Amino acid sequence: MLLERIKERAKKFDLTLSDVAEKTGISPNTVYSWRKKTPRSDKLKQVAELLHTTTDYLNGLTDNPDIPGKPEKHGLTWQDLDMPYGGEIPDELKGMYKALAEQYVKDHPDSLKK
Repeated sequence: MLLERIKERAKKFDLTLSDVAEKTGISPNTVYSWRKKTPRSDKLKQVAELLHTTTDYLNGLTDNPDIPGKPEKHGLTWQDLDMPYGGEIPDELKGMYKALAEQYVKDHPDSLKK
């Protein structure tokens, strides 16, 4: 169940189990061994943090993947930019990223067509 929940949750972030291993610094063999072995709590916590959920959810102790008491974030995060840093991007940088995106759209108007 644990590995299935990790796979399911990772898929929501377009990640594979190998991606999860790489981004958490856990060896892929270790992650795959969780089919039969109980993971160390610190390793499972790293995975839960990466996947924005709780260890209780990953272990099947709850069916709610949400982190209790954590307000829902609507801001741009480092992970949105495929960067391994935690938390939201500071406000002073958000303006810069917005300006870069606006300039890109102006310079490449066809990029928005599908």
